[in-house]
Amino acid sequence: MKVKKYVAPSMTEAMQKVKGELGEDAVILNSKLIYTGGILGLFKKKNIEVIAAIDSNQSQPAQIVKEKPQILVEKEISRNSSAPQRNEQMEKEMVELKRMISNLSIQALPDSAQYPNQVNEVIQQLILQDIGTQTISDIGQALAEKWRNTKEDVGKQDIIRWCKAELLKKISNVHFGGISFQKKFINIVGPTGVGKTTTLAKIAAEAVINQKKKVAFITTDTYRIAAIDQLKTYASLLNVPVEVVYKLEDFKHAVDSFKDYDLIFIDTAGRNYREEKYVNELQQVIDFDAEMETFLVLSLTSRESDLENVIQQFKRVGIHRFIFTKRDETASYGMIYNLILKHRIGAAYLTIGQDVPDDIEEASSTRVVDYLLEGMGL
Repeated sequence: MKVKKYVAPSMTEAMQKVKGELGEDAVILNSKLIYTGGILGLFKKKNIEVIAAIDSNQSQPAQIVKEKPQILVEKEISRNSSAPQRNEQMEKEMVELKRMISNLSIQALPDSAQYPNQVNEVIQQLILQDIGTQTISDIGQALAEKWRNTKEDVGKQDIIRWCKAELLKKISNVHFGGISFQKKFINIVGPTGVGKTTTLAKIAAEAVINQKKKVAFITTDTYRIAAIDQLKTYASLLNVPVEVVYKLEDFKHAVDSFKDYDLIFIDTAGRNYREEKYVNELQQVIDFDAEMETFLVLSLTSRESDLENVIQQFKRVGIHRFIFTKRDETASYGMIYNLILKHRIGAAYLTIGQDVPDDIEEASSTRVVDYLLEGMGL
C-alpha cells in the first residue's frame, strides 16, 4: 500500500493533488485542519492535511497532473524512513482503516457493485464527511436509479448535482437563518467551552452596527467571574448595558428595566447539560415562556453522541435553531447535517474563529450541503 500525506490551502486543492498523483481509486484515510508558518505565533495560515492511500498493485495514473507549487512540501510516509518499525505499524493501521471504510461503503450501499464509479466517488465523499449510514444508503440508491433512467451521457458533475439536490430535499422543510428580529429575547444556551459568549457578541454586533437596534445584555453565568468580565468587555465596546441575574426574580427585574430596548441577549452559564439537573437550574433563572428565540450552541469538535444527549435535554425548553461553532477546527461537517435531519431543527449560524464580529456566517441549507461536497469540484 502506498500512503501519502498532502497539505494544501483548501480541501479542493488537496483532493486535486491526491487524484493527480494517486488516481481516482485513492482512499482518503484522514483529514484535518492545521496551522503553519507565522511569526511568534501570529499570522498563521490555515491548511488542510489529507492522508490518502492506494494499493501498490493498482495501476498508477498514466500521467501525473502538474500542480502549482504549494507552501508546504508533500512528505511520503513509507517503510524506508528512519523509523521503519513505527511506520510499519502505521501502515498496518492504514490498511485496517481502509478495510473499515470499504466495509462501511458496502453496508451503506448494498448494490454498490452495480453503481458507476462516479456514484461510488460521491458516496465515498459522504462517508468521509461522517454522514449517517441510512442517509448514505438513501442517497446512493437515488443516484443509481437516476443514473439508470438517464439516457444521456452522465458525467461526474451531473452526479454531484443530483447528490446535492437529494441532500437538500431531505431537509427542505427545516427552517434556517439567523435571528428573526421578530422576538425581543435572544437566548444563547449550550455546554461549557463551545463559545457562547463570543458568539453572542458577534450576533449582537450585527444587530447594533448594521441593524441599528437598541440592544441590552443579561447574563446568568454567575459561576465564572471571567465570563462576566468578558461579556462586560463586549458590552463596553458596543456601548450596551449589562445585568447579572441569579434567580428568576432578578431576571424579571432586568427584563422590566430593559422594556424600551429592541433586543435583549441572554448569556447563560456553560454546564454539563447532558445532566437534567442543570437544565432544571436554568429554568429556575430564565423565563422561557417570554417572547424568546432560543439558540443551542454546539461545537463541531464534540462527539455527535454527546451532543445528542444535550439536545434531548434542551428540547424540554424548546430549541429554535442550532448554532455550530469551531468550523475552522474541523474538515468534517456531516454532524451538522445529521443533527438537522434527525431533529428537524435548522441552523442559524456557523462560526469560523474568535474575531468579533467577523468570524461568523449565517447558515442555510445550501451552505451546509456545499460544505459536505467541498472538494468534489462543483
